[in-house]
Amino acid sequence: MPTKPLTIAVLGATGMVGSRVITEAGSRGYNVLALSRKPVGDDGHVTPVPVDAHDPQALREALTGSAGLPVPDAVVVAVRTEPVDPAFLVEATRTVLDIAAELKIHVLVVGGAGALHSPGTPGLLVADDLAYVPEQLRPVAAAGVAQLRAGQAHHHADWVYLSPPALLGPGARTGHYRRGTDTLLTAGDGRSWISAEDFAVAVVDELESPGSDRHVTVVHRDEPTVA
Repeated sequence: MPTKPLTIAVLGATGMVGSRVITEAGSRGYNVLALSRKPVGDDGHVTPVPVDAHDPQALREALTGSAGLPVPDAVVVAVRTEPVDPAFLVEATRTVLDIAAELKIHVLVVGGAGALHSPGTPGLLVADDLAYVPEQLRPVAAAGVAQLRAGQAHHHADWVYLSPPALLGPGARTGHYRRGTDTLLTAGDGRSWISAEDFAVAVVDELESPGSDRHVTVVHRDEPTVA
């Protein structure tokens, strides 16, 4: 646990993951800069910041304190587009990494499951495994892979790419999950899934205690029974 409250910037603050990261971080007493085109929330811990992630200069001003905001200790990149826009994902990620390298701050990229290795098939990515990614979703999975590659090619040394399992959606916050590295995980029921609420728990945990792995993933874990 950090000795002082973190200031966390969340890019994509109104999305499914970003909004829940803000809730989780705020509940732990952290200060949050909620970056989005249509900013929402202002509860004492959360400062809404109007930023279009397509605008590198506006993003730079928001993250460097030029707009009168505190410089964050960490940035969560949780942007997505519909339909998928791989070029935007890559460029937005690079822009954040560029700024973070200058300021020496930590970056957590909320990525996709497609960038993980498929369990039981060495060398095969989930993005290329039809057992997990049907043909119509391959562009989305490929965009996540491109986003990871952008991080791997960048000179900034302090970042992590967090992949969800195959299924991620709204649900309950249990506070329990299992952590892995670059291979897709399955839960005790055989499915590869986690609630967005527990995924947000994992995001904030990772910010509190960054590890040495550049690519990590999580999956739902049932609460241990007490004998």
